[in-house]
Amino acid sequence: MLIIGYLLLRKQTRFTQKDGVLVLLALVGCFFLLTNGSFAGLSVPLPAISWGLLSAVAAAFYTLYAVPLLKTFDSLVIVGWAMVIGGFALSFVHPPWQGNFHAFSLELVLYLIVVIVFGTMIAFWFYVESLQSLSPKETSLIGTLEPLAAVLSTVFWLNEPFGAFQWLGTAYILGMIVVLALVKDTKKKQPIA
Repeated sequence: MLIIGYLLLRKQTRFTQKDGVLVLLALVGCFFLLTNGSFAGLSVPLPAISWGLLSAVAAAFYTLYAVPLLKTFDSLVIVGWAMVIGGFALSFVHPPWQGNFHAFSLELVLYLIVVIVFGTMIAFWFYVESLQSLSPKETSLIGTLEPLAAVLSTVFWLNEPFGAFQWLGTAYILGMIVVLALVKDTKKKQPIA
């Protein structure tokens, strides 16, 4: 939503009927996946809302800022430097040298490596790499697959039940992907002068 809003404000895109359908499908799908179809059970503390909004702004920034960088640098270089800069900045918040190293075991180190390499580095690399083939708007919409992946992983690894509302949310998100892939815009989008 932030990316589409930014592109509209900068007059770099037009809001089409397809965009409206895609945003609606993504939002409704995420709502059903994450809330079980009810606002009553949804209790989100203010710090979580604040961090969520900051995360959304950061995601919009790195999606939009990566596009011009990709014209000069390889996507792996961009992701590598982003990880180094982000790790350096966060080391002031939670210094790694003050960690409890006595709790480390070989199993924990292997889990950390898997999360760092597959859950972070490769995931972000694929995301940034996709910006060479897709627009930032399309890439961010496809990013709504992330909550679906999180819910599915809790079903398979944590044996959580997958209810009717989760199936409905899944259908909405997959429908959004189908619309994104199959429905072509009738007019070629050009920035408004």
